[in-house]
Amino acid sequence: MGSLSVWHWLIVLVIVVLVFGTGKLKNMGKDLGGAIKGFKEGMREGDEAPAQAEKKEIAQEKTAAKGEAIDVEAKEKQPKA
Repeated sequence: MGSLSVWHWLIVLVIVVLVFGTGKLKNMGKDLGGAIKGFKEGMREGDEAPAQAEKKEIAQEKTAAKGEAIDVEAKEKQPKA
């Protein structure tokens, strides 16, 4: 009584198809799949960004520890005409 059988799920599926139509269900499936794919890519990028930042910080610390200077060029701001 607590769980639904296969026949119950088939009836629910038929009702959903009748209400929304196959075309709309197909579009919703594509949209949902694209959203999930985008979310996974965002999670991967989020994991990579802190690791890259840590590597840069470590490289800067090693450079500073060796006593090497980092050359930078400063430019003067030109007044607007």
